[in-house]
Amino acid sequence: MPWVQVYNPLGSSWLSTAAAAVPVIVLLTTLAVFQWRAYWSAAAGLASALAIAVLIFGMPVGSAAAAAVYGGAYGLLPIGWTVLNGVFLYNLTVKTGQFDSLRALVRGVSLDRRVQVILIAFCFGGFVEGAAGFGTPVAITSALLLGLGFPPLQAAGLSLIANTAPVAFGSIGTPIQALAGVTGVSGNLLGAIAGRQLLLFAVMLPSWIVVAMSGWRGLRAVWPAALVAGVSFGVVQLVWSNTIGPNLVDIAAGLISLGIVVAFCRVWQPAELDRHAVEVAHESASHAPLSALAPWLMLSVFVFAWGLKPVKNALNGVAASPAMRSAVAPVIDVPDLHTRIFRDFPVVSDATDRARLDDATYRAARAEAAQFTFNWLSATGTAILFAAIASAVLLRIRAAEVVGVARETLRQMRPSLITIALMLALGFVTRYGGTDATLGLAFTKSGVFYPFFAPVLGWIGVALTGSDTSSNVLFGSLQMITSKQLGLNSALMAAANSSGGVMGKMIDAQSIVISTSATGQVGLEGKILRFVFWHSVALVTLMGLLVMAMAYVVPWMLP
Repeated sequence: MPWVQVYNPLGSSWLSTAAAAVPVIVLLTTLAVFQWRAYWSAAAGLASALAIAVLIFGMPVGSAAAAAVYGGAYGLLPIGWTVLNGVFLYNLTVKTGQFDSLRALVRGVSLDRRVQVILIAFCFGGFVEGAAGFGTPVAITSALLLGLGFPPLQAAGLSLIANTAPVAFGSIGTPIQALAGVTGVSGNLLGAIAGRQLLLFAVMLPSWIVVAMSGWRGLRAVWPAALVAGVSFGVVQLVWSNTIGPNLVDIAAGLISLGIVVAFCRVWQPAELDRHAVEVAHESASHAPLSALAPWLMLSVFVFAWGLKPVKNALNGVAASPAMRSAVAPVIDVPDLHTRIFRDFPVVSDATDRARLDDATYRAARAEAAQFTFNWLSATGTAILFAAIASAVLLRIRAAEVVGVARETLRQMRPSLITIALMLALGFVTRYGGTDATLGLAFTKSGVFYPFFAPVLGWIGVALTGSDTSSNVLFGSLQMITSKQLGLNSALMAAANSSGGVMGKMIDAQSIVISTSATGQVGLEGKILRFVFWHSVALVTLMGLLVMAMAYVVPWMLP
């Protein structure tokens, strides 16, 4: 039987919103306050989400269970598969000694850790976000920082903070393209607005990371490098998004900023080195073989290639026979969920006509899809796996050694994979149960202050789903409807959903679990959440103020 979501089941928007918030409160409280292990917090959050969805919002039991299973499967593929192979590649470089050589090469650019975090977490992380997304940059950069001698908490936290400004254009522009699909606004226009909104944040983010690591005094020593990195990344992001399009923004910005910062460090170094850098200053890059770059060059090549649409279509067998497509990318309709759930006004543009819900054609056009694509070959994790295998062949690593590292990585990642699956199950239950929309609708009552809360709505969407793409799909239509009712620029509000959403990337449970997995801090997720939480709040507040200004004070900033 089809089911139409209900957004005010208790007859009071305050009570319904409070009920919808229970799973989020349970998750964050057990994680950050009681410091439960992440998988227990995720399990408690999932249990409460199921109870709220079924008992209060009236979601059918079968559909609720199906949503949880669907979310768990999506947590394993593509997300868990990506993280697993990212950590495998890193472990392989450590086991074979290649990471020591890479560390020497990085220190050959600068011995100062503040410069190193700018290079790796911000510049290289931005490139990886543009090519892959789905938590890949957090997994890779936090592991790299850990191997360079950063404390685990710093390695994880700084990588999470850095993974913000690039996210709107991540994974070959997927979030913007998804937003265009649900709003009907041109992707080029949305990308151009997002590029202008994120310029300030891209410029200041390297400095923000340094301050988070070593305070304002630490920034005074390396502000030239921070400024060069931020300006080069931000300007490329702005120009590319406003002249070419949203698809390759981060790839171009990340690579160009990385090259410019490396070149800048050839002629400039901080007058006072970070204390840890002094302790390891005896290491020299002169004896570091360039083969140390091989795994990371392979990673860049494979991930970039996998992100190209023609390659992805080929790997999914788009032009192949039905039998081949079903072998490389079978699509499974989730029982009791696919085309069974309908969103209602005002989340969608008009009220669902309940009298037509038994019409198969109508349901196919209006119902929420729930199809799990087992795209094992085109998944980003497979690209990373191939990069690892190619690196092993190039570096002549014995097969037995590769298998041993793979076995150890799987053992290391088992708790994290379980946690990711539970976190995504929680997110999918809130999505299909409509509780996420109830939380979002609470912000539509803010009237003239809505431009401030438009990015906050995206922030909540990313915090709940772990994805800027999912947040855009979830709230894009709502942003359009509300902005038109209030007489605001609809494209600005829609873009604000994506630009504000990126600030929630550092606090979503999925990203936090990925960072703990990559840095060996499983069980300390609450500690990392406390490290990044107020950074996330501060950044989304600044974005809200910027969008308010663009709506009322400086509309000339819009294209």
